[in-house]
Amino acid sequence: MNAAAKPPSRVHEVLLAEPRGFCAGVDRAIEIVERALQQFGRPIYVRHEIVHNTYVVNDLKAKGAIFIEDLDEVPAGATLIFSAHGVSKALRDEAARRGFRIFDATCPLVSKVHIEVAKLAREGFEFIMIGHKGHPEVEGTMGQLQEGIYLVESVQDVASVRPRGERIAVVTQTTLSVDDAAAILAAVKLRFPQVREPKKQDICYATQNRQDAVKLMAPTVDVVIVVGSRTSSNSNRLREVAERLGTAAHMVDSAGDLDPAWFEGRPRVGVTAGASAPDILVQQVIERLRELGAASVRKLDGVQEHVRFPLPRGLGGAGRV
Repeated sequence: MNAAAKPPSRVHEVLLAEPRGFCAGVDRAIEIVERALQQFGRPIYVRHEIVHNTYVVNDLKAKGAIFIEDLDEVPAGATLIFSAHGVSKALRDEAARRGFRIFDATCPLVSKVHIEVAKLAREGFEFIMIGHKGHPEVEGTMGQLQEGIYLVESVQDVASVRPRGERIAVVTQTTLSVDDAAAILAAVKLRFPQVREPKKQDICYATQNRQDAVKLMAPTVDVVIVVGSRTSSNSNRLREVAERLGTAAHMVDSAGDLDPAWFEGRPRVGVTAGASAPDILVQQVIERLRELGAASVRKLDGVQEHVRFPLPRGLGGAGRV
């Protein structure tokens, strides 16, 4: 084949956002399941997907994890793990009543929100929660109370909140868009000037860092690829961040989801990954982009994360490094 007959390269360069991929809470949750399988044998029951990533869930299923939604699916005496998203107080109490061996993989940053809700509720506060209806983290946080917690998903929702008293606090889902949450919080403060905000922002460090990295990367590339499952809230937010900056963006579960048409006339590709997406998927995406013509792969400068969370008692060991 002569040079004129060769198909044109669609991709020339790949830029990698930093940071990307697993956060400390996800790493901890996966390790809890793996260690429980090692210590107690299969099967291990996990309430809800341990994290929202298809590859991770299928890998743990192959190792002996069974993912359930209803406690009736768990046999007596079994080992049960709560997912990284957290669970309601009622579900936690019911699991304990049934006598399961329980390990809690709730992300410590989500647990911090639960603790804050319980503490302020004892002081007479009601709550406005900024988050997405139906997300398991939202259900878990709102389930810390039987009443007095109101979900808002948008600025418009704030007008419909009807608290019973004047002591109001606000909490947020940890995986929200930083910009969206700020806009809704501003609307809450406008309507309820006395509202109590968290001492430290609820949106987790990893969510913010990954969004900030996309904000830096997106204006310098022609298209952004986000590695993450569609059920992953933080992965969806990364795609939205890029799109709001005017850059085409696509989410993929794996390299097989890449469509060569996305890169026609877009030779510079940015790649990031949600906090629940393992690096092996990123590497497979990079390899596929090389097949599509990428001659250069360059990692951008960014925040270096060194956060680690301890494992629950009973699982021991120093943990993965």
